[in-house]
Amino acid sequence: MQLRRVRIAGTGKYLPEQEVTDEELDRRLDVPAGWVSKATGVGVRHYASGEETSSFMGARAAEAALADAGLQFSDIDCLVCTSGTKEQPLPSTAVFIQQAMGQQDSGVPAFDMDATCLSFLNGLDVISYMVDAGRYRRVLLVATEIASAGLNWSDKESAALFGDGAAAVIIERSPEGSSSQIVHASLRTYSRGARFSEIAGGGTRMHASNYKADQPEPYLFHMDGQAIFRMASRLLPGFIGDMLQATGNRMEDFQLVIPHQGSAMAMRLIRKKLGIAEDRFMDITRNHGNTIAASIPMGLHEAIRQQRIQRGDRVLMIGTAAGLSLGGLIFDY
Repeated sequence: MQLRRVRIAGTGKYLPEQEVTDEELDRRLDVPAGWVSKATGVGVRHYASGEETSSFMGARAAEAALADAGLQFSDIDCLVCTSGTKEQPLPSTAVFIQQAMGQQDSGVPAFDMDATCLSFLNGLDVISYMVDAGRYRRVLLVATEIASAGLNWSDKESAALFGDGAAAVIIERSPEGSSSQIVHASLRTYSRGARFSEIAGGGTRMHASNYKADQPEPYLFHMDGQAIFRMASRLLPGFIGDMLQATGNRMEDFQLVIPHQGSAMAMRLIRKKLGIAEDRFMDITRNHGNTIAASIPMGLHEAIRQQRIQRGDRVLMIGTAAGLSLGGLIFDY
């Protein structure tokens, strides 16, 4: 185990105003009525528009987390953006979140950490060691995603799956007498699956200057959902089994499992493969869609808001990401 005396002090969430239903996407994708609902199991997702940039959404989620914790920005000494998409290649999105919060002269360090859909989980794991060691007192972790900007509408299944939004948490060292702690975390990457989920263009290998309006595909999102499903289905049980063995836990020891909300198919896979009871499984896919790295902290925020977890409850966060990566983190809330 890798115990860290760290707790989640507050959470916040922001969803864009524009709601997009399955029925609307049926028409946009020119598919039979009911196709999107059957293929994705989403129902409603949100798309950013107008002033709703990644930094704007992240700032609103961060402010909500501060209010939830009864804190001011001056109580924070680090801001980390843990997202799979960027507002622009340079500088980091965290810089723009700080600016959007009106704190551009604060001097608070701001930087990004990217592990695609597992960015938040990975950021929480890494930064918690720094909080536990006293390097930082309180850190604001923000995941803000605009998936809708890069969707490939000719790839109907993936285009219908994603939504936009942001979530934020504040972590701090657990006070004396508190049972809150991070118990264990694991991240594994199997790069055999690197091409299963990607945006090939936009970096140094295929620079944006090479973009052609009549050939946009390399700069749009591509996903081989079936290949990801097969690979994750094979690897996930052993990955989780190793985490349980390392901590001496059984699945029934967790008050709640909060997964990355990849798709309805992914939700069914996780529950079936890992034997998770429905009442201990946090599924927000139906009214969020796949919000990339924001999906796990959104699930956490909703779990707390709906009182599905209480202080001291043991919780498991799990997911998959482009790479192909598997991640999990066990904590006592």
